Amino acid sequence: MIDLVDYFLTLIVTAMIVNLGLALYGIFFRPSMIKKIIALTILGDTANTFAIILGYRRWPSPKTPSRPPVLVNYTDATPDTLKEFVGRAVDPLPQALVLTAIVIGLAVTLFMVFLTLQIYRAYGTTDMRKIKKLKG
Repeated sequence: MIDLVDYFLTLIVTAMIVNLGLALYGIFFRPSMIKKIIALTILGDTANTFAIILGYRRWPSPKTPSRPPVLVNYTDATPDTLKEFVGRAVDPLPQALVLTAIVIGLAVTLFMVFLTLQIYRAYGTTDMRKIKKLKG
């Protein structure tokens, strides 16, 4: 019998792969700049979710109840307690990278929206096919 957590993780990863494919389709094959911005935002959110899932840690065993990864008495830490703590703790590096990626993604999205707005004011369209045909 497949474990319920494994089933949901498989479902989430499959949905993220489909989401990634749809975002890439929107970026490369949709002519509207607005749709490209939306697809790029979806791509960034999918990548952030994937990075968070990479830092996921399972419980040691299904029979062991979950305990928070808190080291209560760090002055008397033994190698065994540190090994147990590392086994329970979540890797903080993906979380820090995702926070940074969210801020950078917001700045890039705002820049692209501003650029699209200026292109619309100058050319009257956001369709890349029509903009490519214009001269001047």
